[in-house]
Amino acid sequence: MSGPFVVTPADIPELNALFSEAFTDRYRRDGLAGVRVPPLHPAIWQYALADAGDGALCWRDGQGRLVAFNLVHHSGAEGWMGPLCVHPEHQGQGLGSEVVQAGLRWLRKLPVRVIGLETMPRTLDNIGFYAGLGFVPGYCTLTLTLEAAPTDGVPVQVGGLPMARREAALLACRTLSMRVLSGYDFTRELELTQQLALGDTVLLGPERAPTGFALYHTVPLVEGRSREELRVLKLVLAQRADWPAMLTLLAGVAYRSGCRRVAVRMQGDYPEAFRATIGMGGRVRWSDLRMSVHGWAELAPAEGMVLSNWEI
Repeated sequence: MSGPFVVTPADIPELNALFSEAFTDRYRRDGLAGVRVPPLHPAIWQYALADAGDGALCWRDGQGRLVAFNLVHHSGAEGWMGPLCVHPEHQGQGLGSEVVQAGLRWLRKLPVRVIGLETMPRTLDNIGFYAGLGFVPGYCTLTLTLEAAPTDGVPVQVGGLPMARREAALLACRTLSMRVLSGYDFTRELELTQQLALGDTVLLGPERAPTGFALYHTVPLVEGRSREELRVLKLVLAQRADWPAMLTLLAGVAYRSGCRRVAVRMQGDYPEAFRATIGMGGRVRWSDLRMSVHGWAELAPAEGMVLSNWEI
């Protein structure tokens, strides 16, 4: 094996094939033999690679074939890895440990306070594998969905603003996230979403001083599928009491964009927001286990709310 190398957009077809094969095999070994993980939409990979930059790491065999990858990201003080996988034929040979360790080395060179990843709670050998590399389990992340619904008024979305106002809005979002959770900066993700036309960022409150924002994607995860879900990737609120208002706003944006529902990946730090979502008709669709390196765990803000998706 050789690597790590930096993944480029030209590698997306090979990357997609490895992703599909490795995660389909993972489900099969978990007893879900009928589940096939489809390749993702190439635009999703473009976003993930651009977000990771030179943290998009891969390894190749002697014939130059892609056999492992780890997309390593950071948003200011927050660092995380995902997706990452090793080809089934090359597992059990130490390559998995090298893939994770390389990601750790990359992140520890940066001024991050958090280093984490997400894995499937049912996959005990995965949890044990990461635990052996210094990771400890934290809260579960639960994917919740709420049906799209019309709302009054026109939502303020960053992508629809004139350039000068758009830049001011992005700065206001950065200021808000830094105030709610020091060091957190999602500006790169907001800008990439605009550049790749994957979705937008909706603002809660005044345009120049929002009390909340949510970055979302509407492009289907799987190429060829219809647009069904508005997926929230990053969300910041100055006050947790504003969660129902933000969720209502997102349901309205989903309705306007032609999506059937809005999907939010909620970390377990926010039980009241979880209860409020269920009370508004939300349904639990999926679960992931959040794991962080010991001493590098994330902390919920004293006030406000930050949801940060550790998946693409």
